[in-house]
Amino acid sequence: MPRARLPRAGLPRPGVALAVAFFALVCLAAAFPGLLAHAPDQVNPALALRGPTAGHPLGTDQLGRDVLARLVFGARPSLLVGVGSTLLAGVAGAAWGLLAALGGRVAGEAAMRLADVLLSFPAVLMALLVVAVLGPGTRNAALAITVALAPGFARVVRAQALVVRGSPYVRAAVGLGLAPARILLRHIAPNVVAPLLVLATVNVGTALIAGASLSFLGLGPQPPAPEWGAMLAQSRDYLDVSWTLALFPGAAITLTVMAATVAGRALQARYEGREAR
Repeated sequence: MPRARLPRAGLPRPGVALAVAFFALVCLAAAFPGLLAHAPDQVNPALALRGPTAGHPLGTDQLGRDVLARLVFGARPSLLVGVGSTLLAGVAGAAWGLLAALGGRVAGEAAMRLADVLLSFPAVLMALLVVAVLGPGTRNAALAITVALAPGFARVVRAQALVVRGSPYVRAAVGLGLAPARILLRHIAPNVVAPLLVLATVNVGTALIAGASLSFLGLGPQPPAPEWGAMLAQSRDYLDVSWTLALFPGAAITLTVMAATVAGRALQARYEGREAR
């Protein structure tokens, strides 16, 4: 049975390699923050709002906490919301799309009309609506972004599944009398994995922005937990005293989203058989 695969290519361009390396560093900080920093919640009012120094390379915040340490430890909740919600949306969207493609005409039309309704709302607005119902917090923020992203995955999976369902080897499997569940697992599902992975990689940046936006509005992880969007929100009242307090979390969000997007676009270009720019 032929399966959709990501085509092989040569070495990535320097920009893509740099983006992947930076994103890997962020993932390392999220997985093992203690390797790069320590004591993100240690308060020292005597050192409040200091600029970069030898002891505090990125300065301190309004409570005298080390900004670098809070950035490092803030990578985990930021990625949990961004990457975690993308993975959940991929799984939910795959099930949704397969149901729409294989569940009959009525079920398929109903599932896709629901997806159209949800896609008519911007991702951040949909996430805000869900969080408004469930309440703030890391888990609810991730669930909200999952709801916002899942319809897009469903549409891609449905389109790919319809193409595969009409292929000769699937028709042959049906003619041989194979069970529908076996046809789904052996012939259809494996062929929607590659485009699903590509879309998931591209959507990580969108999820990171949505998660940071929710945290900026106070709807994500709650203080005193370090999180990039929340750090950016807290810095607003101190811009005239320490503008670097907003610079570093903003840069962390921007660079991580750029790295994830560049890596995702490169993977998409490789899947489509063209050279990434």
